[in-house]
Amino acid sequence: MLRRLSVGFINLFVVLAELFLALRFLLRFLDANPLNQFVNWVYSSSNYLLQPFRGMFSLGVVGHHHVVEFSTLFAMAVYAVVGLVLVWFVRLLAPRKAK
Repeated sequence: MLRRLSVGFINLFVVLAELFLALRFLLRFLDANPLNQFVNWVYSSSNYLLQPFRGMFSLGVVGHHHVVEFSTLFAMAVYAVVGLVLVWFVRLLAPRKAK
């Protein structure tokens, strides 16, 4: 029971983090207006997730307006790997009950 609950919370956090970061990446790439309420909400909400990785890489610019945030892509990869490791660790420490 505790194992399923723990794995579920870890997966929920990773999925939500990945969705927010992917949406941020897409909005930045498409040069969305940061004064729009929804875009501003996505940027401010994902800032907490991106904070440990901010400034790690420079911004890439494609064309005149398309920004590629490599820090966001790296953060997505790190959160995915950390989520997988945590799920593996929980499953290792809390083995499945025999039926």
